[in-house]
Amino acid sequence: MGKIIKASELLENRYGKSGSKSRENFRDKAFSYYFGEIIKNRRKELNMSQAKLAEIVGKKRPYISRIENGEDLRMSNFMLITNALNLSFQLSTK
Repeated sequence: MGKIIKASELLENRYGKSGSKSRENFRDKAFSYYFGEIIKNRRKELNMSQAKLAEIVGKKRPYISRIENGEDLRMSNFMLITNALNLSFQLSTK
C-alpha cells in the first residue's frame, strides 16, 4: 500500500509553503474557479444564457464567460452577478 499524503503536504509540494507568493496565487485562482462554477451552475439552473446575464448586469457575454472560467473576477462585478442570479453573499468575522 502506498504512503498516505496529507493535503497540506501536497499543497506545499506543488505550490509552496503557506503564505508564499506561489501558494497565494494558487489560492486566488482556486477561489476564482470555485466562484465561477457557482455562478455557472446557478445561471444554468435558471435557464439563463450568458448573453442574458451579461445584459442584466451591463457587461458583454465574453466577460461572463471569463468569470465562469475563473478569470477576471472583481468583487464589484461579482456582487452584480450574484444579485442578478438571486444568490446571496455573506461576509462574516472569524
